[in-house]
Amino acid sequence: MSKPILLFLAVCYFTVQVFAVGAETLPQVQLANVYDQDNVGDISNYLVSEKYDGVRAIWTGELLLTRQGNPISAPEWFTAPLPEVWLDGELWTRRQDFDRLSGIVRTQTPDDGLWREVNYMVFDMPDAELPFEQRYNNYSRLIEEINADHIQAVKQQRFNSNHALSEHLQTLVENGAEGLMLHLASAPHRSNRSDALLKLKPYFDDEAEVIAQLPGQGKYTGMLGALRVKNQQGIEFSIGTGFTDADRANPPPIGSIITYKYHGFTKNGVPRFASFIRIRE
Repeated sequence: MSKPILLFLAVCYFTVQVFAVGAETLPQVQLANVYDQDNVGDISNYLVSEKYDGVRAIWTGELLLTRQGNPISAPEWFTAPLPEVWLDGELWTRRQDFDRLSGIVRTQTPDDGLWREVNYMVFDMPDAELPFEQRYNNYSRLIEEINADHIQAVKQQRFNSNHALSEHLQTLVENGAEGLMLHLASAPHRSNRSDALLKLKPYFDDEAEVIAQLPGQGKYTGMLGALRVKNQQGIEFSIGTGFTDADRANPPPIGSIITYKYHGFTKNGVPRFASFIRIRE
């Protein structure tokens, strides 16, 4: 084992002790709050990267897990180069390809040819003591040392104004990206949701439970017309857009959790222009 790898193992020994998981323990991941320009302050305090619309994957040093703690059946060659330290990232193929990627990752017997298209986009090397800027330097150097094409370090950059940040967001979105992630450079890793990690999109998204399936009319007769849902705030409303014909023929079952996007709220707190994205796996 090379000296750089040994150095990183030493640096991250504390990380493994704090964040190592057992077979029945959920990964202690950091989750993002929504970006609010009025509450962010100096934007230059944040390191900014593209938000990859992939499958969240946590490498524990031994296992590749989903955010819910389920094992991911990746080929042996895919995980073989990964080090004995905790990493956090996204399994990702390309922009606007989530559904196909999800199918690849969910398959219990991995398709070697399809997995050749998947990259592990590492965006954190969790440590309860080190600030994110140092963690970024650590995971960048470690992945450079690993030197495996399918394991990539997510690049971070700074912006000096909200205007520059907005222009960067617009450019990425016009090219198919989902949005941006903002890490407070001085913040140590914290499990659960934190203002040290923010997501910035051209729209908001949230999750809701399906409580009813409303029948379609006209060309959708005999198919789904809309879903009646209840979100995490207890608000009930209907979602009638965003569905493919296949979704309408085989709609999300009652009791399932879906992800939807929206553009602000009405005066009664109902998500405005809500549109279906996908069932939460």
